[in-house]
Amino acid sequence: METRRALLVDAFTTDPFTGNAAGVVPDATGLSDDQAQRIAAELGASETAFLSDPTAPEADRRVRYFTPTQEVDLCGHATVASHAHLFAAGAIEAGTHQLETNVGVLPIEVTADGLIRMTQSSPTVEPVDLPYDRVGEAVGIDPAALADVGADLPLARASTGLPFLMVPVNFLERLLEADPSMEAIETLTDEVDAAGVFAFTFDTVAADATIHARAWAPGAGIPEDPVTGTASGACGAYLHRQAAFDGDPPEEIVVEQGHVLDRPGRVRVRVARTDASAASVSVAGYASQALDGEIAVPEPDDDDILEA
Repeated sequence: METRRALLVDAFTTDPFTGNAAGVVPDATGLSDDQAQRIAAELGASETAFLSDPTAPEADRRVRYFTPTQEVDLCGHATVASHAHLFAAGAIEAGTHQLETNVGVLPIEVTADGLIRMTQSSPTVEPVDLPYDRVGEAVGIDPAALADVGADLPLARASTGLPFLMVPVNFLERLLEADPSMEAIETLTDEVDAAGVFAFTFDTVAADATIHARAWAPGAGIPEDPVTGTASGACGAYLHRQAAFDGDPPEEIVVEQGHVLDRPGRVRVRVARTDASAASVSVAGYASQALDGEIAVPEPDDDDILEA
């Protein structure tokens, strides 16, 4: 039986079994969509990165991301995890590498100490007209905790390649006690064409963190994501758009996440204004390998499925 090397790498952390676990298949050349999907489901990580030779001439490698149930266009933590593995294995050196994704070719910077920085797609931020009562019911938070900050931080759909519904919350206690309805969140995100909900507060656990966050993406097969790179980048763009800081915005936003799942991690977000109407967003973090082995490649799907 054919096998491929497969790893589990914990991203946005320096300690195994914390942060966000990503599957990594370093050589996915020749795998069909169905085979990749079944491997991702077997590994069970929120996303698995499948690396192969690029089709774009300017790229160094191509990546596709699969959750246990579907392909997604972009994933921050699986990008950090896969490049941390390549760097640790000596397959790449410190410097800038060009990664071909479904949303275009993105630069990935690797530092000498193993920090991986991913520049994401051009950000978009769009306000959404949703009642706080409905959003509060979906995420299981008192709507007053959302409306309390709504004048300065309204609900919005933000994206740097993968859209999330931004839901600001007034206090950490309210966010930690959230009791979300997966069915209601999936209905809500389908309505606003978002991959999930990213709820956050400026009230943090660590004094040096900027925001504390939680993310739910049941429509993509992820009830709660421990630490979410793409949503953190989108949130950075949202905060800059809303001028959410007193005075000049910080050079780097630190997002802490994962504490309620006992998998704390940190995402470093930078938002650089490039002109009057656009910005460059990048997310960065370290990663720690938790598992390295071989996985059997499923036989190609022959559509020989029996139906009653």
